[in-house]
Amino acid sequence: MTTAGKPQVLKLQTVPNPQIQQPTELLVRLKAAGVNPIDTKIRQRGAFYPNRMPAILGCDGAGVVEAVGSGVQQFQVGDAVYFCNGGLGGHPGNYAEFAVVDERFAAAKPKSLSFAVAAAAPLVLITAWEALYDRARLESGQRVLIHAGAGGVGHVAIQLAKLKGAQVCTTIRSEAKADFVGRLGADHCIYYPRIDFVEAALTWTNGQGVDVAFDPVGGAVFSKTFAAVRVYGDIVTLLAPAADTDWKTARDRNLRVSYELMLTPMLKGLIAAQQHQAEILQQCAHWIDENKLQIHLNQTFPLENAAGAHRFLESGSMMGKVVLLIE
Repeated sequence: MTTAGKPQVLKLQTVPNPQIQQPTELLVRLKAAGVNPIDTKIRQRGAFYPNRMPAILGCDGAGVVEAVGSGVQQFQVGDAVYFCNGGLGGHPGNYAEFAVVDERFAAAKPKSLSFAVAAAAPLVLITAWEALYDRARLESGQRVLIHAGAGGVGHVAIQLAKLKGAQVCTTIRSEAKADFVGRLGADHCIYYPRIDFVEAALTWTNGQGVDVAFDPVGGAVFSKTFAAVRVYGDIVTLLAPAADTDWKTARDRNLRVSYELMLTPMLKGLIAAQQHQAEILQQCAHWIDENKLQIHLNQTFPLENAAGAHRFLESGSMMGKVVLLIE
């Protein structure tokens, strides 16, 4: 990324290979890189570290360990790994042939997944896990409303909620998406915006409201969702609330409102939190290999067409994830 702007600011360039600097670091030959909405937002508005341009985007990566630092204990050369690290404009990201990542922040790639599908997984797995398990403290038997259930984060959130023993309703926009989320375990679909999701959620819960709501959409959807959550319930959002958010309804219902930004550990240098995220990936890898959790890969692009991948992602309303393949 040479400057902020439209997708064409992403240029294919040759840069020096990254080098291991610390004893616990891995040099990874990347096979694929996930493309996430945060990548497009950084490209549009500028990197978190504007004085370090040009920047290599891409938080999600999957590949093979090429070399290890002197203190590495968990991995060896030839191991397949996946991780969410870098790509915010400081530490180089994964739209590249090589990346350096601390072994504490990486996990063994699920054996049953291709590198492409594995690269699609880390950010959405961590985001959905932290939102539902860590923020909302989801429990078995609870009822959950997940917005945009066919999306990258949403389709993982549905599965994690079901793995916890919860009942799930989700907002979708088409019959195809209803079929997709049904196969993932969703118990009830709400055709938004044709149907008022608040009324539908209240009907589904016999007028009580859901125990937990998960909002990866933001804006008016976040504000309106307050009325669909039971008194003393939880709502978790991925976005900053709008100025006209209906906080009175949230207060009157005594809701616990939480934010989820899985990038915080990277931005703040929180080692323990980054290790927790790697542990999430380790557990999810077991579930994936046990066929209890799946990642839907929608489309792949070659690395040299990163701009095309961004255009596709920004076209909106797709199911699953987008990935760059690195030859």
